[in-house]
Amino acid sequence: MPLSVGVLGYRFMGEAHANALARLPMFFPDAPAVERSVLVGRDETALADAADRLGFERTATDWHDVVDEVDVFYNLGPNHLHVDPSIAALEAGTPVLCEKPLAPTLDGAERMADAAATAGVPTATAFNYRFVPAIQYAKRLLDDGVIGDVRHFRGRYLQDWLVDADAPWSWRNSVDLAGSGALGDLGAHTVDLARFLVGDVERVSGQLRTFVDERPVEDGSETRPVSVDDAYSAQVAFENGAMGTLEGTRMATGRQNDHTIEIEGTRGALSFSLERLNELRVRTEDDRGFQRVLVTDEDDPYLDHWWPPGHVLGWEHTFVHENYEFLSAVADGTAYSPSFADGLAVQRVLDAIARSDERGERVSV
Repeated sequence: MPLSVGVLGYRFMGEAHANALARLPMFFPDAPAVERSVLVGRDETALADAADRLGFERTATDWHDVVDEVDVFYNLGPNHLHVDPSIAALEAGTPVLCEKPLAPTLDGAERMADAAATAGVPTATAFNYRFVPAIQYAKRLLDDGVIGDVRHFRGRYLQDWLVDADAPWSWRNSVDLAGSGALGDLGAHTVDLARFLVGDVERVSGQLRTFVDERPVEDGSETRPVSVDDAYSAQVAFENGAMGTLEGTRMATGRQNDHTIEIEGTRGALSFSLERLNELRVRTEDDRGFQRVLVTDEDDPYLDHWWPPGHVLGWEHTFVHENYEFLSAVADGTAYSPSFADGLAVQRVLDAIARSDERGERVSV
């Protein structure tokens, strides 16, 4: 029987995951069969249009009516809606994929991770960048010791959609709805890749900054306060002795979606940019400089499912890979990573960065 999927949220992330669900049977024939069963939202008119466009069989305006009816629940709503629907689904024994950050607060993330541990079903925190083929290739090189022992990690995530002080206010500018700004929105991805590629973070020294204190609402009738950070930076110490720097901002003029990872070890180095996501720059001890590796060959991670060598993939393909791995774990009853436990580990680092900024001192994670 196909897995019935219920999805809360139908905008940006709803579209990304719906596209991935539609692509699975075309390119991953060994993926479990899936039904886009029910789409959940509040605006009935917009919801009906989205369900028709995204291929869902029916709609619902109350997630309570859905979480125990479907085989898998996707929580793609705003951050403040992550905790209660996800926990309710887990209490019903339903596997859950939840968008990042796992919750607006550390307490919420802890409750979600506890519910997942009790439920004993697969969970996913939606860190889709783990599933970029070049990142998987980098992980393989690191595990094989190609660059030796890691000494340095640098991760920065730069966007510019809030550079204009008159850019409209959204839920992402509210601490009550989002929990944090660039720290949770962008930093969560960077911290997850730091953990995935290098290891757990032990201590942090962080700084947060809000450059624009209020923004106009969409229709210009009023302004609302910005209660989250526009940018953050942090110095981090890893448990394995490596050191690192993290940075994220939504006010980097000219940077639309630039997520860059750089790693140096005792025998080599790696460099990756999301804006050139099919490439990995690699420096080994036998090279005089960095070599550009185009990660599109058939024996590269996931590439046997797609096109001939040299035919590049895009941002949307990361969601296909993520959904393939998670839904396969659900169908097989096996463990999945990044799970809610991984999401909690990331949340602890984010919380430590915020606490460091508040106290003006270095803190332990």
